[in-house]
Amino acid sequence: MTYDELVTKIRSYCEVDSTVFTSTVVNGFIENAEFRIMTDVDLDVFRRKDYSTLSVGNEFLTLPNGILLIRWLEIYNNSTGARETLMQKDVSFIDEYTANRTTQGTPKFYSYWNETKLLLGPTPNAALNVECAYVKRPNTTDGTKLTSTNTTTYISLNAPNTLLYACLVEACTFLKDKDLLNTYEGRYQQSLTGLGIEQQGRRRRDEYVDGEIRQKLRSVPPSP
Repeated sequence: MTYDELVTKIRSYCEVDSTVFTSTVVNGFIENAEFRIMTDVDLDVFRRKDYSTLSVGNEFLTLPNGILLIRWLEIYNNSTGARETLMQKDVSFIDEYTANRTTQGTPKFYSYWNETKLLLGPTPNAALNVECAYVKRPNTTDGTKLTSTNTTTYISLNAPNTLLYACLVEACTFLKDKDLLNTYEGRYQQSLTGLGIEQQGRRRRDEYVDGEIRQKLRSVPPSP
């Protein structure tokens, strides 16, 4: 499903033309829907990795732009290839562990300091390399945000029903149509279940090791 097809369907399903559902309004529906889907289901398409280098004597590490959450954080040495995964802790834990932020060593812990940087503990004593695996919000740079210029995305092509129903929930909220809102919310949840099984189940299983996903089916007993 393309951007134009989605816009046409939103207006058609709600029986509202472009004078009410302007491009700006519809783009807001799509943006909200994409963000809702990515927070409801852990989609591989939003997973990213960022590589940087620690600064000696600097206890903070700047986060990549557009980050939603960190999946893991590793430090490694290019020469030896040795890697160490840092554990996430609270700022108070790191402060108690290090006692003093001027104390330097190989970082073992990290904590969110604010929306743009992490606190490391201990403060780095070497310019080690960092690999940050994270989830990134839908955006135009990566082509994960559907727009009039980026006319298709992974979601629009592989989960068009989920995207459509999520947009219709936004549209009905805008129109204050409670009956249709409940209808499309139900359809969204139904399509989301299938997407979740695909993304968080089948895509991350090895059938040889884990076996196939099986769903219990209702069995009708034979007639006497």
